[in-house]
Amino acid sequence: MASSNAIAQIGVTGLAVMGSNIARNLARHGYTVALHNRSVAKTDALLDAHGDDGEFVRTETIEEFVGALEKPRRVLIMVKAGDATDAVIEELAGAMEPGDIIIDGGNALYTDTIRREAAMAARGLNFVGAGISGGEEGALNGPAIMPGGPKESYESLGPLLESISAKVDGVPCCTHIGPDGSGHFVKMVHNGIEYADMQLIGEAYHLLRDALGLGAAQIAEVFTGWNSGELESYLVEITAQVLEQIDAETGKPLVDVIVDAAEQKGTGRWTVKSALDLGVPVTGIAEAVFARALSGSRAQRKAAQGLASGTLAEKPTDVAQFTEDIRQALYASKIVAYAQGFDQIAAGSAEYDWDLHPGDLATIWRGGCIIRARFLNRIKEAYEVDPGLPSLILAPYFREAIEHAVDSWRRVVATAVQLGIPVPAFASSLSYYDALRAERLPAALTQGQRDFFGAHTYERVDREGKFHTLWSGDRTEVSVE
Repeated sequence: MASSNAIAQIGVTGLAVMGSNIARNLARHGYTVALHNRSVAKTDALLDAHGDDGEFVRTETIEEFVGALEKPRRVLIMVKAGDATDAVIEELAGAMEPGDIIIDGGNALYTDTIRREAAMAARGLNFVGAGISGGEEGALNGPAIMPGGPKESYESLGPLLESISAKVDGVPCCTHIGPDGSGHFVKMVHNGIEYADMQLIGEAYHLLRDALGLGAAQIAEVFTGWNSGELESYLVEITAQVLEQIDAETGKPLVDVIVDAAEQKGTGRWTVKSALDLGVPVTGIAEAVFARALSGSRAQRKAAQGLASGTLAEKPTDVAQFTEDIRQALYASKIVAYAQGFDQIAAGSAEYDWDLHPGDLATIWRGGCIIRARFLNRIKEAYEVDPGLPSLILAPYFREAIEHAVDSWRRVVATAVQLGIPVPAFASSLSYYDALRAERLPAALTQGQRDFFGAHTYERVDREGKFHTLWSGDRTEVSVE
């Protein structure tokens, strides 16, 4: 119901599907919501279709929009990341007063959020970068929300966001993440894990299809079964539903008529770039990003069809055993993806002095968000037992899970290589695990080479200090201070 003179507890500007659904969610929870959109037609369309969801205030200008809000004003921006967000922030800031709160709920790059928070703080405004996950359905029915920014702003904003978020065991999937860009950083890594998770599921599907010859309906049954066990998750659940869908026009499974080129909006690339800057190996996420890029190189792929495969092995004959091997490989690789993601969060927290708590993130990711999964409860428990856990893989539950799966994991990767089926995420995750557990890596040779051509020095295993060999001289070793 629209009102022209009600005072709203929060305003939403940017009424595309996500913004509209968040506004409706807020109204359904009893909040009066001021609505604003650059095109007033979208505001009216929302009111015409869903005005009975609750109390709304229709506005046309930024001044009218801001004037409809109780103080301190709370405005949620749901517009495209980048220049559009900056333009809206600047327009809002010009109409708001010290102590008011601007919340960016889009997928902003966290460094942009750091910049914006500092600029708004200089003007006396609170700026909150809030990662929101769950897609259109989550926005309407309860997303996972990751707000960063000033802690004092969460005192005003937190109860509102927690009320509209998803709940698991009565616990809101929303908490104050930390200062400035931490909320959007955490959402970025969430999306990176999502990329890896989806790629791993895709590789499992590829193996079931091409190594075992199963059709889409049969593979849907496999994923439905997996979703009742330790792999239970939103992504596995919807995988089965996508595979079950029949194309009305051709009568074929829909998955078989969709062009095999996966698009991306950029958060996966941001995750990998950030990990490179932080020096954190996120190999599974990186391979997922590269796999999407390769899938989209359609002209190049078409030109490469017919390249030699070499001699391929026979396909597995024990369907049940190899299906179980794939399940185990999927679970083990999934653990690696989350472990790498949490490593990146720890590194970001240290770099920016955010004091992030991994257990809190596992708690809020259990519901509402795209990567929600049963085993996030296990992650939460692992960090409760040891908040300083060096790697998620070292937690007893996950260590035992990988030990149980590792033989299957190796068989899957080896079989895929022998059959010429690409499994970049499965293979890189296994290589990461093997590198992590290795007593000695070939990096000693790499460092020796670096010292040879660049005098970069090296350390020794038998005494402290930095050393350099006089490679172009008599090749004696000297100590370097």
